[in-house]
Amino acid sequence: MILNFIAKAVIAVSVMAAIACPLESYADMVNARCDIYPAGEDKASAVIPCTFSQRQGYIMIDRSDGVLHDLSPIGDAPGNFLDQNKALAYRQSGLGENGLIFRFSDESVFVYWDASSLSVLNPQDHPTAPYTTAEYDATTLLPCSLGEDSLDQDCPAGISRGNPGSASLSLMKPNGEERILNFDSGEITTPDGGDLNWDIKDGDWYIRIDNQEFYIVPDAAVNGG
Repeated sequence: MILNFIAKAVIAVSVMAAIACPLESYADMVNARCDIYPAGEDKASAVIPCTFSQRQGYIMIDRSDGVLHDLSPIGDAPGNFLDQNKALAYRQSGLGENGLIFRFSDESVFVYWDASSLSVLNPQDHPTAPYTTAEYDATTLLPCSLGEDSLDQDCPAGISRGNPGSASLSLMKPNGEERILNFDSGEITTPDGGDLNWDIKDGDWYIRIDNQEFYIVPDAAVNGG
């Protein structure tokens, strides 16, 4: 009986070690890729660099957009945490050996250990990343700015066109967040909220949202040509 008990204990310890192994290998810090999904959405609003660290069950995810998740384990069930604001957070599998998923009240963060795909964000390699013509009818760089209407930056955009004068633009803002603009019959809407206004000059759309986001969308982006 004692030998059987010892054997079962050894097996249990071995199984626990195997489960813990993927995380323990990142016990100090690892450069990673974080895909950010707003709650209820199945499309990432941002794909950004981040760092992941874990020590004695405590986890920290430091994102390049300035957001920090400082997680403390709670309870007996593995994967349950409180963040730095005492809000509940949950760790989930689902990415296999590629990473981990963290669920928060307003968003989910998919942490991938392999951050090499972020190199495509280098403008010298792929200026309209993360948008490609494999997924969109066209891609482009649009004049844009945040905070003031200087329009001195370039925002990558993916364009999906419908009927003439109809298109949906996915724009990556300078802060790494995504903005969707839908054009139809001379009107613009956005599912992302905000006070949306626009003017048309020489056929181009001059767009401002909350007097904080500024874009120029050429007519050719909407209608092609």
